[in-house]
Amino acid sequence: MIAGSAAAIRIIRAQQKSGKTVVFTNGCFDILHRGHLKVLREAKTLGDFLVVALNSDDSVKRLKGPSRPLNKLSDREEVLDAVRFVDLVTSFDEDTPWELLSKLKPDILVKGGDYQPDQVVGRELVKKVVIVPFEEGYSTTDLINRTKK
Repeated sequence: MIAGSAAAIRIIRAQQKSGKTVVFTNGCFDILHRGHLKVLREAKTLGDFLVVALNSDDSVKRLKGPSRPLNKLSDREEVLDAVRFVDLVTSFDEDTPWELLSKLKPDILVKGGDYQPDQVVGRELVKKVVIVPFEEGYSTTDLINRTKK
């Protein structure tokens, strides 16, 4: 399901009230690849309800440069919504998910292997931070560079 932040807050609170563990991850997910799927699959095993927050198009552009994103937010939302282990897709316009995390208040925060737990934005807002090791050879930037060649 795709929801704005206000609806996402209501949905997450209902999940937590019913005793479910809410897991959160975020990113650009510009070109969904095997490495992303590994993180999402593993994140889902850590709880009952997986929330994926996407950087808005403007946020991706600020973080990745003027040629990105390749896929607009609505397309990235639809693709992630189709992934069977993703329960909720939402988005944020800031460069980091801190503001959104402070409102959603998930139980567990998951990031890919390029982070250390003490570097994860929002770590102080959750009960647990989990780092999923990278799947070697899979990155959106590498895919783009290989395509250009």
